Amino acid sequence: MKALYLLLGLCAICIINACNQHEQEPEKIVSTISLKKPEAPIFHQSHEPKKQNTPFSDAVQVGNTFYLAGQIGMDHSVRELVEGGIKAETKQALENIKAVLIQHQLKMQDVVKVTVILDDIQDFAAFNEVYVQYFPQKPARTTFAAKALARGAKVEIDVIAVRGIPKN
Repeated sequence: MKALYLLLGLCAICIINACNQHEQEPEKIVSTISLKKPEAPIFHQSHEPKKQNTPFSDAVQVGNTFYLAGQIGMDHSVRELVEGGIKAETKQALENIKAVLIQHQLKMQDVVKVTVILDDIQDFAAFNEVYVQYFPQKPARTTFAAKALARGAKVEIDVIAVRGIPKN
């Protein structure tokens, strides 16, 4: 019973705070705190014919949010890493991401979060030289180094994108 009173008290505080912070009509405030049933995820197959049997989805969609699998600097037409080091692999990984986004009617500007894994943290500056050309909107980002990446890659990048972001 104590837990129920505590929960009711917390709800009342949230409503009062919402009323004080937003000069809105009461029905609009209530709608901002109502709970919606989460949408079921959609696990999308790869658009790349040679990736149809991989044990993961290229993209998982929940509502308007798309969670893309990590991409390395692999040329998918030959299933080999591109030559040329960190800059070439970064460019290819980002082009691979762009291709997956396009498949789902999204653009690089729809990306809101990026995770970058480098094989060697010393490649950070060279990686950034390429990265900034693809993300002028500056999505949130986490970058770290790992001991080794799949296929001997120098970089792996995954992103989260949201469909319907208003453009400035």
